[in-house]
Amino acid sequence: MSKKFTKLILDKIKEYDSIIIMRHSRPDGDAVGSTMGLRQILRLSFPEKKIRLINSDYSDYVAFLEDEDKDVSDNIYKKSLGIVIDTATPDRISNKKFNLCKELIKIDHHIDNNPYGDIYWVEEDRASACEMIAKFYFDNEKELKIDKLAATAIYTGMITDTGRFKYGISSSSSFEYAGKLIDLGIDTETLYANLYTESFEELKYKAFVLKNMKITENGVAYVYISSATQKKYGLNHEQASNCVGYLENIKGSLIWLGFIDNNDKEKTTRVRLRSRFVTVNQIAEQFRGGGHARASGATVYNKDEMNQLIQMADDTLKQYKKKNKNWI
Repeated sequence: MSKKFTKLILDKIKEYDSIIIMRHSRPDGDAVGSTMGLRQILRLSFPEKKIRLINSDYSDYVAFLEDEDKDVSDNIYKKSLGIVIDTATPDRISNKKFNLCKELIKIDHHIDNNPYGDIYWVEEDRASACEMIAKFYFDNEKELKIDKLAATAIYTGMITDTGRFKYGISSSSSFEYAGKLIDLGIDTETLYANLYTESFEELKYKAFVLKNMKITENGVAYVYISSATQKKYGLNHEQASNCVGYLENIKGSLIWLGFIDNNDKEKTTRVRLRSRFVTVNQIAEQFRGGGHARASGATVYNKDEMNQLIQMADDTLKQYKKKNKNWI
């Protein structure tokens, strides 16, 4: 069925001379990699078209990839095809001009609670949006072109969104596409160095997280990262959000929460929920968020809501441990 969508999207792309690609705000590796990868594939395949990647923010975490494009006039939007990738709901689209586009395509792998767009290709069982862009290419490789740059961008999103394929959502197709992309000449040693080496300040931040983390009665590990802490260690939001990954190897702790101040006018706090075995997206959905079964995001406005979310996670883990065996 999904091959039908990839062909439908390719046919729609052929109809337009101008295409604008977009993603969600506060982007991660998957959002950046999928959009950059698609931009490069389309530029190689259709050099006569204007292919732009336009958003209002960026991620320093994957700044070693290519730059995005500058904004254009409203008139160009009005005659363009818009493609939004890795963005479940329209309120999270980084480029707020998306609704000016003549037509809109949504490509996403999150739970589809809020369909939008004239064409929407959503596969919730895909490990990453980048995996979907890889499928789009390989389904249509007789008509499309790819190079090392596009392959690197797509592979970057695949490994960052799956934790280097250690999360349960990775499938045989995840590894199949990854292997094909590597064969295109990706310099994995340099890529991993860009992604996973840490500065001295980042290592001190990791020590801070491990020193200040807390664990609930039933094993929910969590940590709060204030704006002051981010400033002290010279962290951008993406680097600060890495705190949740520092908690994942604690035996008996199956849910990990990172509370990171957003540094916005509303003084909101972004929540990253991760888990092993346990489903947590239903918790995120009650706090202005959502996502995958074991990797979700949410937003809280004060400490009362923070404590409510922690308690809900603790109750969820308590019930899981009562009903299940062989968890680690």
